[in-house]
Amino acid sequence: MGKFKRVCVFCGSNSGHRKIFSDAALQLGTQLVERKMDLVYGGGSVGLMGLVSQTVYDGGCHVLGVIPTALVPLEVGLLNIDGYYDCLLRLFDKGVEEGFINLSARNIVISAKTAQELIQRMEEYIPLHNQVAPTQSWNVEENHANHKRA
Repeated sequence: MGKFKRVCVFCGSNSGHRKIFSDAALQLGTQLVERKMDLVYGGGSVGLMGLVSQTVYDGGCHVLGVIPTALVPLEVGLLNIDGYYDCLLRLFDKGVEEGFINLSARNIVISAKTAQELIQRMEEYIPLHNQVAPTQSWNVEENHANHKRA
C-alpha cells in the first residue's frame, strides 16, 4: 500500500471527444488498484467517472460516490475583477469544447466585471440546469450496491 489509503478524483461525467481521456481514466483506475487505494469521486456511473470507478471496483478496492445535488439549483456568480477568473472561465469553456461539460451546465456559472452587472445578470438568470441533474438535498451514496468488501 502506498502513502495514501484513499484518493478523491474529480473527472467528467462525459468521456469527451478524444480517446486519450478515456485511456487516462482507465490508467488512473488501474494505478489505484495496483496501489490498493480506495476511490472517492463524484458518484457518476458514466463518462470518465464511470470508467475510473468501475476499474477500481472491479479491482477489488472500495468506491464511494459523493453527489452534492443540493448545489444544482443554485447559480454561481463570479465577480471577475481585472480578469482574475479568466483562466477558470476558459477551463469551463474548454470543457464544453472537449465534450466534458454540457452547455446548460456551463451556463450555471455567471460572470461579470462589475458588481452591478453581476447582480443584474444573476437576477435575470433563467435556470437551464433541470436538464443537467435532479434537484434534491445533499446525498451521499455508494456507487454500486455491493461495494463493501472484507
